[in-house]
Order: sequence, then structure tokens, then C-alpha cells
Amino acid sequence: MRDEAEYMRWVAKYDYPVPAVRQIDGPDMVIERLTGPTVADAAIAGDLSPAGLGLMHADLHRRLHAIPAPSGTPGQVVMHGDLHPENVILSPGGPVVIDWRNAEEGPAEFDIAMTAIIFAQVALDPAFATLSPLLREALSTYLANSIDPTPGLDSAVATRARNPTLTPAELALLPAQAALIRSLVVPTDRT
Repeated sequence: MRDEAEYMRWVAKYDYPVPAVRQIDGPDMVIERLTGPTVADAAIAGDLSPAGLGLMHADLHRRLHAIPAPSGTPGQVVMHGDLHPENVILSPGGPVVIDWRNAEEGPAEFDIAMTAIIFAQVALDPAFATLSPLLREALSTYLANSIDPTPGLDSAVATRARNPTLTPAELALLPAQAALIRSLVVPTDRT
């Protein structure tokens, strides 16, 4: 099993945009200081369009999933597990992905589905009604430019349902989130 710093160092070897790990002392980790807003803050401020938000996340996942899994296990990729607009900093050098606590190896479809669920949560949560149109457009763009997450969606929903930080109201939205994602996935012609 790898830890957060090991995953960050692994993807950094492949020029993935992640803060440099400077020092580790027991449970404490010192990383490179980043400046700039989160992608969420930039989108809310109108500095990043919903389509730009969706395209950025699709590109970050495409680049991440092109990195070989540390174990070399076929069909497995490095999964961030929590790639959403609050975990991407728009630094002067471009977007940088933070918070690698949930990183692990697994199927790319699961990682795409986890991000889609988080986008859908905000899009459907009445507490974020003003952000709903922005997140629906971002989610639609993200899914149109990603691999099909539906093979990993049920597993991702089950994993999300075990998240102890979600409120009962947020947990109740999970079926609607999955339905929204399925409705936005564009079928591909496989003939």
C-alpha cells in the first residue's frame, strides 16, 4: 500500500501537476507552497467557464490515467479518488492537483465516476441552487470528454455512501446523482 506522499512523488516523476513533497516527519508532510485560487473559487468568480471547468478535469484525469500504476498491475491506473474543483489550485504555472489522501490503484472508470458524483452532488443539492447550472454544464462537459464512467459508477456510489462526512441529506441524493450521470453519458458507437 502506498501513502499520499508516495503517490504524489510517483505522479510527479511523470510531470503530473502536483505540489512537490519537501519533507515527511511521521504523519506530517511539508509540501510546496502554492499560490492561486481553487478551481471552484475561479469558477464561482466567473474567471473559469463551466465548460472550461469540465474540460480541465477531463484533461487532468486523462493525464493521470496515462501514468502507469506503481504496481504495474494490468488494467489499473493511479486514481486520485477525490478530484474535484476544491482540490485543484490554479497556480501561475497552471492547475495543480492537491489532496492525495484517497489515492490508490484501480480502474479509471471508478475514478471518473467519483469525480462525476461529486460534481452531481453540488448540481443537485438545494443548498447550492445558485451553483447548479454551472455544475450541470461542467459535469456534462466533463463526461463528454472522459471515458464512460458507468462501469465504475455503482462501485463509486457505494464507496461514496460509506463516506462518514456526508450528511443524511447528502446520502439521500446519491441515487439522483447516479441517475443524472447516466443521463449525461453520451453513448459511443462501438460498431
